Amino acid sequence: MVEENTQKQGEKPAAAMPQTFEISVLPLQNTTLFPETVVPLAVGRERSKKAVEASLATEEKLIACITTKTENVTGDEAKYEDLYQIGTVVNIKRMMRNEGIMQLIVQGMDRFRVTEWIQEQPFLKARVEILPALTFVDTEEIEALKRNIQSMIQEALALLPNIPPEIRMAVMTQNDPVQLSYFLASVLDLGVETEQKMLESNTVDELLTLTHVSLARELEIMQIRSKIATEAQTEMDKSQRDYILRQQMKAIQKELGEDESGEKAEGAQLRERLETADLPDDVRKEADRELKRMEALPQTAPDYHVIRTYLEFVLELPWRKSSEEKLDLSEARKILDEDHYGLEDIKERILESLAVVKLRPDGKSPILMFVGPPGVGKTSLGRSIARALGREFERMSLGGMRDEAELRGHRRTYIGAMPGRIIQALRRAGVNNPVMMLDEIDKLGNDYRGDPSAALLEILDPAQNDTFRDNYIDLPFDLSKVFFIATANQLGPIPVPLRDRMEIIQLAGYSDREKLNIAKQYLIARQITENGLTPEQLEITDDAIDLLTARYTREAGVRQLERTIGNLARKIALKVAEGSTDKITITANDVKGYLGSPRFYPEEARKELPAGVATGMAWTEMGGEVLFIEATALPGGSGLTLTGQLGEVMKESAQAARSYLWSHASELGIDAEAIKQNGVHVHVPAGAIPKDGPSAGVTMASALASLYTGRKVRSDTAMTGEITLSGLVFPVGGVKEKVLAAHRAGIRRIILPAQNEPDTEEIPEDVRKELEIIPATRVSDVLNAALEREASEPPIILPQFDNASQRAENLSMKEGNGKE
Repeated sequence: MVEENTQKQGEKPAAAMPQTFEISVLPLQNTTLFPETVVPLAVGRERSKKAVEASLATEEKLIACITTKTENVTGDEAKYEDLYQIGTVVNIKRMMRNEGIMQLIVQGMDRFRVTEWIQEQPFLKARVEILPALTFVDTEEIEALKRNIQSMIQEALALLPNIPPEIRMAVMTQNDPVQLSYFLASVLDLGVETEQKMLESNTVDELLTLTHVSLARELEIMQIRSKIATEAQTEMDKSQRDYILRQQMKAIQKELGEDESGEKAEGAQLRERLETADLPDDVRKEADRELKRMEALPQTAPDYHVIRTYLEFVLELPWRKSSEEKLDLSEARKILDEDHYGLEDIKERILESLAVVKLRPDGKSPILMFVGPPGVGKTSLGRSIARALGREFERMSLGGMRDEAELRGHRRTYIGAMPGRIIQALRRAGVNNPVMMLDEIDKLGNDYRGDPSAALLEILDPAQNDTFRDNYIDLPFDLSKVFFIATANQLGPIPVPLRDRMEIIQLAGYSDREKLNIAKQYLIARQITENGLTPEQLEITDDAIDLLTARYTREAGVRQLERTIGNLARKIALKVAEGSTDKITITANDVKGYLGSPRFYPEEARKELPAGVATGMAWTEMGGEVLFIEATALPGGSGLTLTGQLGEVMKESAQAARSYLWSHASELGIDAEAIKQNGVHVHVPAGAIPKDGPSAGVTMASALASLYTGRKVRSDTAMTGEITLSGLVFPVGGVKEKVLAAHRAGIRRIILPAQNEPDTEEIPEDVRKELEIIPATRVSDVLNAALEREASEPPIILPQFDNASQRAENLSMKEGNGKE
């Protein structure tokens, strides 16, 4: 249904409107109507439709349109305070109903101001007064503003080629500045506040100023949009041009008989991967340059495959991809406790490092080095750290590596060049922050091909490794996020500069009780599962494990012990596979039947030591050992003979011990002539095994003193310590391993340098309770504790001398008294 007002457009109602009158009010959202403008409106809310119907019922068909102050207020909800006070009286030229919506065509007539609100329901109604026409203040300024506005309109129309011609004509031919401003305000989206200010303007000057500012802003926005569109179009044109040229190139190659599905398809795939890869800018620039080189080469060219392999490797590296860390220290402590028995100090130091990583995630990752005998859990500790951090784990064995290029990679100029193992490990991990274990770092070698340990100086230096350059990649890769963990059996072979770059954590060997607990908690269960058995089919008693530890293995760790338990499990698996259904319990008496005779016999077989024999303690890569030093006199001989594959330091210890005893012979009750007229032979058994180090000094001195005095060394006593010619006892290393070895041999008295007493705290409490540890500061302390003597025999007490003259004077007095 259509209702139409027959009054011609542009004409005002025949009857002039009174200055003050009552009228229906139509609230508008986000819309401001201006006089002399024709605008379509859609009315759908009930209160608004009632206002329109009331207006249509009148002869003039006038209605007052007022804009709401906020867009959230609807026509049904609008109250007096939600509406502006100034609006426009419009004439409804046409109305059409469509599915409950009233479609209106209205023409603005005059501005008005609300003087009184009359009603809110069933529709808004107010008393209004018509505002006077706008006044002129400065005619010249108005003319200038008008010309500027017309100039900006021409620029705007040039940027908007799709504007209909009739609108262009209407704008360009409009000479009335007020109507021009109102028309622009109705066409442009200036915002409700700006449009309302323009409607409320009482002077032409103010209206044109607002129009000029708004149009200038809109023109600037149009220019920016045009610039963006032009640049986008230029890029699209370039892409289209490249596409067309590539298609033409394909057609030319097809005519030439070249295979377009070969190198060009590979090049397209690589370019697509390059565009989607998350690469640093310098890496992307270099990769793009290499790809352009490859695309210009035929597939038969040697460099083609070299570049393709290089680009594939670059695109596969995790330049910016990191694994998300969910570091929970309590969970990390739980994981370490689950995976490892004991090692409380080691776990605490690891947790301290993890705490730093948690508090400063953007900091450089720590670099740790675990040093200890084989089988004590160095590699498994690294795996536990990776599990606690939620990171990928990569292990790299450095044992026997002699070529620096193994770590740094080969330059691409060589045939068969490859990246170094560090970069390859990162590609396998797929993230740039894995836990990377450098196993057996003390086994690195070097030759004419370079020194790998020198390459590690950069890799393991937090101040340098954030720009590590592999020779093959030749691009800076950030290694500072990698959690490096190195392992070694001993520190000696590792260069000092490399040791300084790592935090060293020492792992000592296990005691027999610790091995028993480890076997019960971890090893037996693992071997039962790996050999296809169940706990209901096999049980190994504690005494059997103790026997395996003492007589079938000799190590500081538990690797051989687990292997031996695996041998037992396989024996039982054979019986089960043959049909046995009974549970088998293995005791100490059963072990020999399964494994044969014991492989090792402890040194405790020497229940009594003859004169000239002393028990010492040694540290080895396998842990600790008890060794016996034997000395015998050579009547008529001379000098000192040393056998047993002794190193230079150990030989010097023997010479120092003999010289000390010779120089203090009278105080020690030794016949100096016997030393002078007889040679002496010192032998350290297990002659096939090389031995070295200063810690056998006190044992050498005790063996020689026993030989010269005829007094036996106590068989329940073992000792270690370095001596000097002045008779002092210096501290040594490996105390825990040595004491555990002596304890395994049944020795319960230990003589240690007094300065090594703090090291005894590392000895397990159950072992320490069974030992008598005797500190010694001088050789005389060692001899008093080690040599047997009669109850009435006084201990050896050497006088303290301030200088050599007092020592000589004292010796001459003793010799004089002896002669008398």
